[in-house]
Amino acid sequence: MFALILWFLFTTFLLQHAQAASAAQWRDRSIYQVLIDRYALPNGSDPTLCKPSEQTWCGGTWNTLRGNLDYIQDAGFTAVWISPVQQNWQGERTPYGDAYHGYWIQDSTQLNDKFGTPDDLLALSKEIHQRDMYLMVDVVVNDVMALSTNPDYSIYMFKDASYYHTYCPVNYSNTTSEQLCWLGDLNVTLPDLDTTNPTVISQYGSWISELVQTYSIDGLRIDAAKHVDADFWPTFCGTEGASGIFCMGEVFGGLDVEDAAEWQGPLDSVLNYPMYTALTQAFQIPGSLNISALTDTISQSKKLYKDTTVLGNFLENQDLPRWASSSVDVQTLYNAMAFNFMSDGIPIVYYGQEQYFSGAGDPLNREPLWPSNYTKTDAYKFIQTLNQFRNYLVNSTANTSTPWTTTETQVLTASQYGIAILKGDVITVLTNVGSPAQNNTHIAVATPYDRNTALTNIITCEQWVVGSQGYIDVEYTLGGQAVILHPSTILAENKSPVCAGLVQTSQGMDDESATLSNAAFSVVRSNFLWALDSVVIVTSLSMVLCWWWS
Repeated sequence: MFALILWFLFTTFLLQHAQAASAAQWRDRSIYQVLIDRYALPNGSDPTLCKPSEQTWCGGTWNTLRGNLDYIQDAGFTAVWISPVQQNWQGERTPYGDAYHGYWIQDSTQLNDKFGTPDDLLALSKEIHQRDMYLMVDVVVNDVMALSTNPDYSIYMFKDASYYHTYCPVNYSNTTSEQLCWLGDLNVTLPDLDTTNPTVISQYGSWISELVQTYSIDGLRIDAAKHVDADFWPTFCGTEGASGIFCMGEVFGGLDVEDAAEWQGPLDSVLNYPMYTALTQAFQIPGSLNISALTDTISQSKKLYKDTTVLGNFLENQDLPRWASSSVDVQTLYNAMAFNFMSDGIPIVYYGQEQYFSGAGDPLNREPLWPSNYTKTDAYKFIQTLNQFRNYLVNSTANTSTPWTTTETQVLTASQYGIAILKGDVITVLTNVGSPAQNNTHIAVATPYDRNTALTNIITCEQWVVGSQGYIDVEYTLGGQAVILHPSTILAENKSPVCAGLVQTSQGMDDESATLSNAAFSVVRSNFLWALDSVVIVTSLSMVLCWWWS
C-alpha cells in the first residue's frame, strides 16, 4: 500500500510538470539554447583542450549544465533548450568528426551516454523545474546516421529497411524529394524514416510519450521538420499528439515566409528563419542595411502565419554563422536582439551570443563556453535587462484582457536608418547606423501618447517626454543605441522591477522605492508554487488513504 501511495504521488508530480506546457504557456517564456558538450566542464578537466575545428567531444554533460544553471537564470531566461538526448552514432569516427553535437541518431530508445545517465537527466529536469523554468529537448525523428547507403539497420530503433525510404540524394528545389530522400552525403548518410508507415507512427508515438513523461519535458524542438511528412506532426506534437506538449520545428530557409508558415498548423510553432534573414539584411554591418526586408517580413508574417506570437525568434544557432562573424559593429547585435525580445514571438539566445562569440559556421560556431569564465559582459547585461522587462510585461498583463505577449506588433515608422514598433504599451526604436555618432541622423516617431506624457527608456532608465502632436524624436549623436520606451506611470503603478527607484513620472520621482526585485519575485512565486504543490499532494494522499480505509 505504501508503494501505491508513492506511485500515485510521483504520477501526480509528473502530470503537473509535463502536461502543462501548451503553446499559450510557452508564449510567455524566453529560451537559452545549449549544446550540452560545449556548455560546462566537469571539475578537474583541462579547459584548454576543446578546439571546435577538431569536431570531437569536449566533455560537457547534463550534470555540468545542472551545476551551472545560475548563469542562465541570472540572465532572466525562463526556459532551457538542450541538445538531443537520443543515443548517437556508436561506430567509428566519420570524415566530419564525432557525434559531439547530438544530432547523429542511432537508437532513439536509448539515451546518449556521452551526456550522462538516466538519473543525471532526471536530476537536470528536476533542477530546471525547481527554478520555475521549462525544459525544451531537441529531437530528431526524420533520420538516423550511417556511413553508407546500405547500413546495418539492426542497430537502430527501427530495425528493418522497410521502415526507411530508398536512398536518393535530396533535390532541395523539390518538396517531395526533401521529404523522401536522404539528407547528408555519401560520407555521412542519414537514412530517412518513412513517417507514413503505421508502425513508425505508432512506435514513435509511444517513444515520445514515455520520454516526455519520464523526464518531465515541457517542449520539443523538432530537427529537420520540413523533411518529414506534414501529416505525421499532429500525431506526434501538441496537446492532442502523443507528446502532449508544445513543438517548435526547424524549417530551414530564407526570406520566404510562405515556405515557413505552411508548417505552423502541423506544428505549434516554427523557428522564424524569414525574420532572422530579414534582421541580418536590415542590421548587419557590412551589409545591405535593408530595413524594407524587415517591414515586408512583418507584413507577410501577419498574413501567412497562424500565430506569430509563438514563433521562435533567434539570431544564432548551431547551423548558422555567429552574428559577430558577419557584423563588425556591436550595436547591430543589440538592436537586433531588442527586436527579438520586444516583437511577436519567443526570444531565443544561442549560448555564447552574450559572449560575442564569432565562429563563422559549423563547426566553428560550436565554441566551448568555459573559456569565457561565464563573464557578465555588456551583452549579457543587455539581455538581463531585456528579459527582466519582458518578464515584467508578461507578469503584469497576464490576467488582463490584453496580455502583452498576445498583442500584435505594429510598425509605427520605418526609414533607411531604422524602424519603430509598438507592442502593447511599449515603443521600440531600432537603428542600423552602428556605433559611431551620427549628428544629422534621427528617427521621428508618431506615438499613441498625448503631448507631455512621461516615458522611461528601460535601457538607460532616463525619462523621455512626448512632444507636439504625440511625436518623439530619437537622435543618434551618441551612436546607434536601441531605445525601448514605456509609460512611466504604468511602471510606477505596477511597481516594476525595471528601473526600480529611477522612474520619473510627470509628478516627479516614483516614491514606491520598495519595488520587488526579480529575485524576490521569483522567491515569492516559488513559495506559492511550493504551497500549491503541497495542497495537491496532501489532497491526493487524503484521497488515497480514504480509499484504503474504506
